[in-house]
Amino acid sequence: MIAPLRDLLLKDLGLKLFSLAMALLMYWTISFVANKNEVPSLPSLAMAIDVHTFYSLPVLIVSSAADARHFKVVPERVAVTVQGDPKILAGLESNEIRALVDLTGIESVTGLRKRIEVSTPAGVTRVHVVPSEVRVIFPNDH
Repeated sequence: MIAPLRDLLLKDLGLKLFSLAMALLMYWTISFVANKNEVPSLPSLAMAIDVHTFYSLPVLIVSSAADARHFKVVPERVAVTVQGDPKILAGLESNEIRALVDLTGIESVTGLRKRIEVSTPAGVTRVHVVPSEVRVIFPNDH
């Protein structure tokens, strides 16, 4: 009874020790790589984001300096929703958000509609504008 047990343990002992060493080496390598490339948990990845809407912001008209015409846009005021870090949004004032309509190089066209562009400070992103476009009224339009 002892002889078969001794043969089971000692026969090909070199190969058995080599196999054990290789298995441990693979285990340690995989563990090291898995821990090194571990993805942080979701809560640490998620940055706190707050959303705020500024109502009744004036729509500013951008045109060339040579253009002396007095454009008008309808509506003249819009609501802009922005998002960002709550600390930044807490100190953000409405005059730091600009709703712009670029009329540079535009000639008189009846019924022209232009999309509103929004300028925000660093760390603040525009979510949406209501309405998203305005109707441009030229001096000669009625």
